[in-house]
Amino acid sequence: MGFFDSEIIQQEAMQLFQDYQSLTQLGSNYGKFDREGKKMFIEQMEAMMDRYHIFMKRFELSEDFTAKMTVEQLKTQLGQFGMTPDDMFRQMQQTLERMKSEIDL
Repeated sequence: MGFFDSEIIQQEAMQLFQDYQSLTQLGSNYGKFDREGKKMFIEQMEAMMDRYHIFMKRFELSEDFTAKMTVEQLKTQLGQFGMTPDDMFRQMQQTLERMKSEIDL
């Protein structure tokens, strides 16, 4: 069975995508949140980023051709911006840390 043939992988990918979309949409109102709302948003983003990072590691560790191609496509896309996947996660974490410092967490 291929990596993407797994029902668990499909469900996890769908949930991760939906959560990301929801948080991104919610984040458009971040400036209007009170301190507690900002804190909750940051915590949800951190949890989602942890899930995404783990999901990507599963791709990297898989022997499945499609999973390997997905990782290579991501590397190519990010490479166009002079970034690696690790750079992307590091930059996202730095952004969340800056957001925390702005609300004194």
